Amino acid sequence: MDQIQKYWTDLSFKFPGVQTPWSAVFVSWCVKRAGATKANFDFAEAHSEFVHQAILNAQKGVGVTKAFAPSQYAPQPGDIIQNNRSGNHYDFAFAAAHASYESHSAIVVEVGSRGTEMYAKTIGGNESDSVGMKEVPLNNEGFIKDPNKLYISVVQINL
Repeated sequence: MDQIQKYWTDLSFKFPGVQTPWSAVFVSWCVKRAGATKANFDFAEAHSEFVHQAILNAQKGVGVTKAFAPSQYAPQPGDIIQNNRSGNHYDFAFAAAHASYESHSAIVVEVGSRGTEMYAKTIGGNESDSVGMKEVPLNNEGFIKDPNKLYISVVQINL
C-alpha cells in the first residue's frame, strides 16, 4: 500500500485508498519519473484524460505526447498502449471526441519477436491488483494485432 500511495502523492493527488483504481496514476507516475512535467504530460487519474490530450497534440502537431490509432502507429519502447476494459468497445474516434471514459493503459518496455511472432511487452499498474507485465501481439509491420477491437490508441512519448 505504501508504494501505491506514493504514486498518488508524488503527483500531488490525494490518496483515496487502494480500493480506487490506480492504473492511470501508475502510468502517470512512470512518465513523470522518465522526465515529463505538467507542461508536457497531462498527469491524470484516468487514462482517457492523458490520451485525449495526446490526441489533441497530434491533431495540432504540438507537444511531446501524440496519440494515434493502433492501425496507424507501431508502438515503441516508452510509448503507452491504451485498451478497452469492462467489455467496452471504444475506438480511436471515440477517444478523440471524449476526454472521460473507462479504459486501461500500460507502458511499452520492449518490442521483440519470438520466432515469426512479434510482440510489445508492457508494464502496467493495477493489473490483477499489482504492477504486471503483459505481451501485446504485433503484426509483421509492428502494428498491434487487434481482431477483437480491444485497443484504442498508442501514445507516442518523445521526452
